[in-house]
Amino acid sequence: MDMMLLTFGFLLMIIGILGSFLPVLPGPSISWIGLLLLFSTNAVPTNYWVLGITLLLTIVVSILDYVIPAKGTKKFGGSSYGIWGTNIGLVIGIFAPIPFGFIIGPFVGAFIGELIYDSKDHQRAFKAATGSFFGFLASSFMKFVLCMMYLGLFIWIVWKNFVLTQDMF
Repeated sequence: MDMMLLTFGFLLMIIGILGSFLPVLPGPSISWIGLLLLFSTNAVPTNYWVLGITLLLTIVVSILDYVIPAKGTKKFGGSSYGIWGTNIGLVIGIFAPIPFGFIIGPFVGAFIGELIYDSKDHQRAFKAATGSFFGFLASSFMKFVLCMMYLGLFIWIVWKNFVLTQDMF
């Protein structure tokens, strides 16, 4: 059972890292569940402080994930169309067979979204798309760093408790 929890926890860590870029997956939350599964094993003693602090970080980053792109778009004069365009562009960019589609897609999506909002002002649409894009990058980077920290913590805890968990392998 411990081996299954450890494996699922590690898989959730990897999915969480992917979720830091994909708007449909809550990356930090998925990674935190991976940590929870790790602490649910018999081989690793439960540390409520670590779980509590990482949960608090997950909640804060999840809230900021919605605030940062919106603030970036608003600061550069954009609308909610630009935010939606960023997310749709990201999904299309990930699956499009173009290099760096996950970077190009959000910008193009935000630009198209802003043009839908106001098709006459191309300069404002470009400026708003830039703000939405920078907000997306900042938010994704923040989630990625947190998920990588969780993965590092996961690996460190497994490594630290390896002597106690040798009977699992």
